[in-house]
Amino acid sequence: MKETVKRLLKYTKKYNAFIAGAFFSSVISVSLMLYGPILVGEAIDNILDNGIVDHSGMIPILIRLIFTIAGTAVFQWLMAFCTNKVAYKTVQDLRVDVYAKINRLPLKYIDGHAHGDIISRIVNDVDQVSEGLLQGLTQLFTGIVTIIGTLLFMLSINGFITLVVVVITPLSLFVASFIAKRSHKMFVKQQATQGELSGYIEELMGNQKIVKTFGYEEKAVEGFREINNRLYVCGQKAQFYSSLTNPSTRFVNGIVYAAVAVIGSIYALSVNQTLFTVGEITCFLTYANQYTKPFNEITAVVTQVQAAFAAANRLFEILDEKEVVDDGKVEIPGIVKENGDKQTFSLSIKNVYFSYIPGVPLIENMNVEVAPGERVAIVGPTGCGKTTIINLLMRFYEVDKGSICVGGINIKDMPVDSLRSMFGMVLQDTWLFNGTVKENIAYGRPDASEEEIIEAAKAAHADYFISRLPHGYNTVISEDGGNISQGQKQLLCIARVMLADPPMLILDEATSNIDTRTEIYVQKAFDEMMRGRTTFIVAHRLSTIKEADIILVMKDGKIIEQGRHEELLKRGGFYAELYNSQFAGS
Repeated sequence: MKETVKRLLKYTKKYNAFIAGAFFSSVISVSLMLYGPILVGEAIDNILDNGIVDHSGMIPILIRLIFTIAGTAVFQWLMAFCTNKVAYKTVQDLRVDVYAKINRLPLKYIDGHAHGDIISRIVNDVDQVSEGLLQGLTQLFTGIVTIIGTLLFMLSINGFITLVVVVITPLSLFVASFIAKRSHKMFVKQQATQGELSGYIEELMGNQKIVKTFGYEEKAVEGFREINNRLYVCGQKAQFYSSLTNPSTRFVNGIVYAAVAVIGSIYALSVNQTLFTVGEITCFLTYANQYTKPFNEITAVVTQVQAAFAAANRLFEILDEKEVVDDGKVEIPGIVKENGDKQTFSLSIKNVYFSYIPGVPLIENMNVEVAPGERVAIVGPTGCGKTTIINLLMRFYEVDKGSICVGGINIKDMPVDSLRSMFGMVLQDTWLFNGTVKENIAYGRPDASEEEIIEAAKAAHADYFISRLPHGYNTVISEDGGNISQGQKQLLCIARVMLADPPMLILDEATSNIDTRTEIYVQKAFDEMMRGRTTFIVAHRLSTIKEADIILVMKDGKIIEQGRHEELLKRGGFYAELYNSQFAGS
């Protein structure tokens, strides 16, 4: 918890001016608030007897009391303004840092964590931190100043009774500390379970068609109830333990108030009424109540503060994750030739080993040499490592051993952004965002003109269906392209790559969701785009890779055959078996 507080304070350093303003405002507002009971005490002492009041002395006191109350309100507002600025500016910076961190994390982290849990951390946990920070700052400033101020005022009235208050009050701190230690663990568990629940909801909401198709609704509800029940149990325990704090401290503070009333009355009656008047007893009781009030208020917000610490820990877990190492400084020269054509490059994979899970090897001692401009097809059964090669080429994952070189330069020596800008990818899993058709096509080239966007769409054979949309290229696509077909989404993704016009291509089942007639046209467009470019094609339909310069046949993470289509068929090996199995009925 101490480490969490330190790290949060680092985020507040930028807003020290607002913190100073909040502290200054709290000092003034509390001072004025504490001055009020003195005025009330003086006013009471101006009541001389039954029906006898010193009005000439009372009126100036009441005027000062009005200004005191007004001044207290103004400076309380200023303190609230400053603490709000600190709290919300701090969490704004924290949320930006967490989101930016996620973009720098390797895909291994994203793939290994529930997306809903990550979203919950960025949204819910940050909100929890802001609430706890706001409450904590407010109570910290007003609490410290109130405690110090009331002690000074009480000492100025009567030192003996002040000592009684100071001796009894620490009991409330002991009670609060005892309960807080036991409730913190429950808040940590509550935040983690809340993230788990968000992940479960996000997973099922994004796949409702599958849920309904397989009649999984009841089981889905059962799974939700199980997580929700665990959230209820840990949340209820956290709230129960933390809720004990406030009444416990109020009980102790009630004892303080009663002790002051009894001892003060005895003192006034038995010692000397002129030394300790009825007005001063009233004033002292007010101060005793205000002195114990910060302890009550702090324990009242202990729930938000502890939940904030638990949420902050989950955010700092992300910030502490190891990022993709991007210390490469070698840029590949000449991506664009002097005549304006795209430069293409050779690619070399030497002695590469890789595994997703340590101790469970997938790719072992892979060696591939690709000349500039060659088309490389990667085929093999599901799970053999085809897509893994693409992940390694793009540095979505890092090789365990060996090297991958583009244009003779190790990709680890190149900046990640520079490496990825050399490749254009069309994947089997399409992705579109909530925006216009035009914006989705121009995702890789935001500065592209409308004419270039339309030309790319025509090349991808997407223009014919875009022109029939309600607003053409300005039609807004819903989240993940929910208002267009899967094939149309695929065409837009192809148009996106054609517009980017990269020097190298990666096509991972790029035409899997397109009808046969459209595929013929798109394949012609691909042929034109692939001309002179080094291209990697991952395919299950072997009819689409007959013209590849090299076909890499993979099985169990190893390349067991490589060559051209005709060569591999003549060998009668694993590739021939795959090919013949697809066309056995032809």
